[in-house]
Amino acid sequence: MAQQASVTVNQDGQIPKLLKLKKGLEKDNKLSDGYTIQLYYGELSRANSVIRKYRNLYTDWPASIEYETPNYKVWVGNFASRLDADRALIEIQKDFSSAFILKPERKKKD
Repeated sequence: MAQQASVTVNQDGQIPKLLKLKKGLEKDNKLSDGYTIQLYYGELSRANSVIRKYRNLYTDWPASIEYETPNYKVWVGNFASRLDADRALIEIQKDFSSAFILKPERKKKD
């Protein structure tokens, strides 16, 4: 004879808000210990040009401009594994031949 049961889960109302915040931080590469692809580093005007070109060609992976004195960097993606980053790099290098994978260090809060 089969048994039947029900389970009640009491979830704090803040959990959906926290998950949304975490997803946003991951999308913006602010929370990752993973990999990213660098398309460019140098002056801001060229970085803006590169990111515009990238965004016109690709929509699968988010892109951002990061500043590290004295250069601006165009970073793409937030990949959990090196394999995922390698797969994306193969595609991206068709249009950005100098792109490469890096594992950025997490920014520390003061």
